[in-house]
Amino acid sequence: MKKYMGLILGGGLILSILISNGAAVIRDGMRLEKLRHSVLRLHILAESDSEYDQSLKLKVRDGLLEMGLFTESDSLSEAEKTASEKLDEIEKAAESILRENGCDLPVTAELADVVFDERVYGDITMPAGEYRALRVKIGSAQGKNWWCVMYPPLCIPAACEEETSSEEVKEEKSAEALFNEEELDILYHPKKYEIRFAVWDKIKGIFDDKTVKSDEK
Repeated sequence: MKKYMGLILGGGLILSILISNGAAVIRDGMRLEKLRHSVLRLHILAESDSEYDQSLKLKVRDGLLEMGLFTESDSLSEAEKTASEKLDEIEKAAESILRENGCDLPVTAELADVVFDERVYGDITMPAGEYRALRVKIGSAQGKNWWCVMYPPLCIPAACEEETSSEEVKEEKSAEALFNEEELDILYHPKKYEIRFAVWDKIKGIFDDKTVKSDEK
């Protein structure tokens, strides 16, 4: 009898741990999704990895940041609306910069859902995943890319595949002024959520696949 009671108690303990961990995965996963859907990123792709094309990419970046596109936006939807309305203006501005530097490549600007890898810079880590982005493609856009967070207005140095000096792009505001307490905990303590986010994305991926297959029927 004691043996069976021990098994029952042990099983109950394991079940409670699984339920508790499952609840934590769902809770933190929902926080992650909220963060992903509250950010608009600027994503600039160079023509190639040549030194010349990479330098042009950074000149385009500087020019677009000087435009202050989203400094007056109070929400993500407002920032997206602004970006959508100014796509032609963004393309022309970028092409003008290229022409001034002897380059005749075309520029394409679009709003798109883009999958980003995890990026670490300073004390902040932006989790991997799908984000809404203003994507600016120079020519064939086969070169290394540069990105920053345009909304909330936090353009962070070194957020690119190659090293970028912290003097090249300055933060408009600190992260503390732009994100809530839960979001800041994710940004500043990524290791704390690593396993939970991995499990969440795996589960989410399974359900997304099922949804797509259901829609195809």
